[in-house]
Amino acid sequence: MSNSILVVGGGFSGITAALEAAEVGYEVYLVEKEPYLGGRVTQLNQYFPKLCPPSCGLEIQFQRIKNNPKVHFFTMAQVVSVSGNAGNYEAKIRIEPRYVNANCTCCNACAEACGVSVENEFDFGLGARKAIYKPHLFAFPMRYVLDKDKCSAAELEKITAACEYDAIDLDDAPKEITLSVGSIVWATGWKPYDVTGLTNLGAGEFANAITNMQMERLAAPNGPTNGKILRPSDGRKPKNVAFIQCAGSRDENHLPFCSYICCMASLKQATYVRERYPDAKITIYYIDLRTPGRYEKFLSKIKEDENIVFVKGKVADIQEDAATGDVILTVENAVSAVKSKERHDLAVLATGMQPTMAGKEMPVNVSMDQEGFVIGGAENGIFAAGCARMPLDVMRSAQTATGAALKAIQTVAGR
Repeated sequence: MSNSILVVGGGFSGITAALEAAEVGYEVYLVEKEPYLGGRVTQLNQYFPKLCPPSCGLEIQFQRIKNNPKVHFFTMAQVVSVSGNAGNYEAKIRIEPRYVNANCTCCNACAEACGVSVENEFDFGLGARKAIYKPHLFAFPMRYVLDKDKCSAAELEKITAACEYDAIDLDDAPKEITLSVGSIVWATGWKPYDVTGLTNLGAGEFANAITNMQMERLAAPNGPTNGKILRPSDGRKPKNVAFIQCAGSRDENHLPFCSYICCMASLKQATYVRERYPDAKITIYYIDLRTPGRYEKFLSKIKEDENIVFVKGKVADIQEDAATGDVILTVENAVSAVKSKERHDLAVLATGMQPTMAGKEMPVNVSMDQEGFVIGGAENGIFAAGCARMPLDVMRSAQTATGAALKAIQTVAGR
């Protein structure tokens, strides 16, 4: 029997599960595919229930990881295969090269010397970054990453010469390690649904039809506009914003389920706009408003704002006014039964949460539903946590992570 626990996914739920197990004395291996820990929460401007910035909760978690020798974490790493059974698993982990070693001080000299820019995936394509970069403002670990394949030999030579700490390691190579563990917590999180398939809503086609996660990046102080919510087409302040609920959700052709958090996310983002632009008008087009429990009070507060209007109805189509960049919505009002055209400066599509592993082959022996959520594995000592299990907000993700950690501990303890 191995007393070690493997946690797959270094987002909020994965970090929580790892710390819960480590702080009662168990050896934990935390594996994350991105160059940093923190997951989707790091991309938010604020998160429920207290509307805190990501640094509020994550900085504490990072300190706990630093101070606990029983937490071993690997970034840019993925599980390749798992063999064995509960209490005696062998997991093979592939670690991709970062090309920047621990000498890095994040002085930024390398990025200043770099002449290659690429689309910034952290900002969902709203901005650009250098080929050598710090993932985000409070990244953990705080170390640069080099996209070596994006640079010519001459460019790599410039970058290397700019670093006075010998932190650039162009000979870095992929590694594979094998871990012996007794139990596994699967916390691979979620990804925004790919709205480019929603051709009727203009996502990816019209600059001013953006997703809810792009709105989070626009509102974030470390985002592409330094927290200013501006139209991507012309950098203008929006005066009339539409929030479109269930963009691809509850739709048999896309995501047939409700993602639970989308309504609350739009209400939260409406406050972002109103705080920055007191005269801005907002319309929220919805099928149903789902704000369970304590969030009903938040909804009531939003409804008191005279500049926020709720329209129960379906947005069937979005077109663009090429001359102005405005978006023209075709709305079917479910109450009045009137079909109308509505003009807005900016449209925010409330896209759903899709499990990260949707459409992918799992390297472990667990069952998944048709949408890619993990629904089995407990009988094998494998426990799903957070949004790998179901759509959840941050608070409930942490709660499921604590539960998964306890079950993992019981497995390795033989109880």
